[in-house]
Amino acid sequence: MTTPRSPAHAGADWPWLLLVVLAAALYVLGLDSPYAPTNGDEMVYIHIARKTAETGHWLPLASDIADTRNTKPPLLFWQAMVAGSWGAHWSLFALRLPSVLYTFATCAWVAWFAAQLAQRGLTAGTAQPAASQAWRRSHPLQTGCLAAALYLLFFSTFRYGRVYLTSAPETFWLALPLWALLAQQLRDSTDSARRWGWLAYTLSGLAIGLGCAYKSFALAAPAAATLWCALLLPLGRPSLSTTARVTAGLAWSTALAVGLFALWFVLDPDPASVWQEFVVAENAGKMSSTQGYWHNALFGAYPMWAQLLAYPINAGLLILPTLVWCLQALVRGVRSHGTRRHAAIGTLALWLLVWLVVFTVPSQRSERYLIPAMPALAILMALGWERIPAWTFRITALLLLPALVLLARVAWTLHTMGVATGMDVAIVFIAISLGFAGASMGFFSKPRLRGATLVTVAAVYASFSAMVNPLSAPEQAYPEAVQSRLQGHRIAVPNGFTGQYERYQFVLPGARTTPYDAEGRNTGALRPDLPPAERLDYLLGQFDAVVWLQDSLDESGPSCRPRCTVLGARWHIKSRHKAGEITWDNLWHPQEWLFRREWLIVPTPR
Repeated sequence: MTTPRSPAHAGADWPWLLLVVLAAALYVLGLDSPYAPTNGDEMVYIHIARKTAETGHWLPLASDIADTRNTKPPLLFWQAMVAGSWGAHWSLFALRLPSVLYTFATCAWVAWFAAQLAQRGLTAGTAQPAASQAWRRSHPLQTGCLAAALYLLFFSTFRYGRVYLTSAPETFWLALPLWALLAQQLRDSTDSARRWGWLAYTLSGLAIGLGCAYKSFALAAPAAATLWCALLLPLGRPSLSTTARVTAGLAWSTALAVGLFALWFVLDPDPASVWQEFVVAENAGKMSSTQGYWHNALFGAYPMWAQLLAYPINAGLLILPTLVWCLQALVRGVRSHGTRRHAAIGTLALWLLVWLVVFTVPSQRSERYLIPAMPALAILMALGWERIPAWTFRITALLLLPALVLLARVAWTLHTMGVATGMDVAIVFIAISLGFAGASMGFFSKPRLRGATLVTVAAVYASFSAMVNPLSAPEQAYPEAVQSRLQGHRIAVPNGFTGQYERYQFVLPGARTTPYDAEGRNTGALRPDLPPAERLDYLLGQFDAVVWLQDSLDESGPSCRPRCTVLGARWHIKSRHKAGEITWDNLWHPQEWLFRREWLIVPTPR
């Protein structure tokens, strides 16, 4: 008698384990790089954490950036203060490492529950062929590894769950009550609501409260609503007493969570500022719109229809398979309306649905708000993996090939510019070769198509990280003697986005940096109205040193020479481009539009 095989999971377990290890390694390698995929908020948060640590007190929070002191709850900043030893070991690696650990912990839960569901033959949709179910039951490790790899390769996880942002810790804490409910539903899928006692509600409230303490008290709403639906809907028509008990329990959980968050007001010596800056400006402001709610909801910058694509957008490079899976899930849900499913599958589906509905209501919508529901998406996609059409993976792999070619071109350009060594380029080319091998395997081996596409996605991430690595190598830093010389000195540094000048605290540690508008930013900081040459002279007259960015390829050096001295130079990646700077004619020549020089300048003594 032969063992049944599923096309999506054929083969041994070790390649799937290797894929998870590869994906996890991408989160650690290059963690200290300033060019790691991130969000502009990261440097703002690092700035607040650093300034607060300098005060020697936990509260109040401190910041030099206007209207940002209380932009997030203190737990986020306390995490950085502890991880960075109150400034003694202040590095991007140390500040980001807790996020990676949170993400790995969530990933472990994703893998475990996917494996448990697969072992029981449960799927994300309608009944599957007996051979497929038998394969799942006998190889749950593959399904668990697949779910873990999906979660790690979603771009929302790679971008927001790896660096110093709120996403990783809030996802971990807000998911804990749902993991507990899923574990109970796997033991008894019909009686979870009755078994969920006051201890469970209390622990759920504490977990939700910790998630809120990283980002906002508003997160208590989708977290509690998801639990409420997941506890009651499996009962079909729950009795009034059961509904009342669950509602009262979750009301207690929510009150406890909000109460835990409200300790900020009790502990902070300036609670009025917390109320005005966080509650009114940061949270209530997202519920209002000068255009009118419905006009903004339908035609504004954050329309409701765009929010419906949040999950595929969060998937990033896997957007096409995820979009088709979501459409399939919607069609199956409509066709099988009224059909009873296992409670655990229903909980995962409700996790996705409730978060989508709740965060479609605010005037300011973003796919980022749905990141805490991405673990459920990874599990459900893994359980219905073979139902996703093969053509979605072929198109995905095909579209990734030009990206790999462009990354290879950029890496080679860095080598010709003298930034990357031969070994650096070799590492990039090895990663790119892995991507091409994965794409080719997918085209020539249908059973391995889906897994090979995930390898190609991982190769794109690896190629990018390896490509930018030489830019942050010690050889590209300013000389240590120069860094020591400028400690405590006032230095004007470029700032193209709110708080981005904070990155120079890692470039010139100990210096007193002051931002000036650059790269198209114009807030009036330090005379952006002046022509570049005049502005550089003005800055040199106001500060001990200036970090100046090359504006065009025609500049071979700063215009202030010989009135100034260049202490050092670095290459940097230009983040903002003017219209017409990138064209089809120069796309193959990234040195013309991607890289610029950065000079560290001091006035020449007279």
